[in-house]
Amino acid sequence: MLNVIVTGGSKGLGLAIASTLASGGYRVIAIARTATAELRSAVAAIEPEQHGSLHFRAFDLADTAAIAALVGGLRKEFGPIYGLVNNAGLGTAGVLTLMRDEQIENLARLNTISPIILSKYVLRSMMVERAGRIVNISSIVASTGYSGLSAYAATKASLIGFTRSLAREVGPLGITVNAIAPGFVDTQMTHGLSGAQREQIIRRSALRRMVDVDDVAGSVEFLLSEKARNITGITLTVDAGNTA
Repeated sequence: MLNVIVTGGSKGLGLAIASTLASGGYRVIAIARTATAELRSAVAAIEPEQHGSLHFRAFDLADTAAIAALVGGLRKEFGPIYGLVNNAGLGTAGVLTLMRDEQIENLARLNTISPIILSKYVLRSMMVERAGRIVNISSIVASTGYSGLSAYAATKASLIGFTRSLAREVGPLGITVNAIAPGFVDTQMTHGLSGAQREQIIRRSALRRMVDVDDVAGSVEFLLSEKARNITGITLTVDAGNTA
């Protein structure tokens, strides 16, 4: 059974990705600071199906100095790591001139620095096996922009550059690196949008709807699969046609 790490896997989009992959036959290790009732329910629901499996390991990815030990422990416990989904992130919104420096630094650490360092140590396992998949969760605001999300957009744009360059670095070893840029997904991170803002997003979308977490999760599953073995260095947009 192939091992896949999903960060931010205790709720929302991360939990949907973790559950989809586990149901698809992967052994998924969901990483988050704390477990949630939703995660515990997902673990219980998947076990009887006897396809893949879902496990939780508590870790604060902001503690970048401890990431190497985390990966070493997971390799020792579960074996070689086949996949990494860098999903964890902060969605802090705010006009840049009014944001606290600490908020900006926390955004950059969790959304950019942590996934880069985590990828570094996971890749060492993949390089030994000469196989692996990395999927970075970016956002359409990385290319379109959105008022009040300038710092957030900067961190998500950095993941796209990281994806393209890393794909070239590790491609000769049979490892693929791709990104997914979701549109405004109906999760806790978008619940702060007003009704008018949500309606505006829906009107701008070619399909006249918001993206569901399962849409993104299915795209992750595809990029991890053998069907995507010759796809690397790309950013797959999943936004119901918002940027069409």
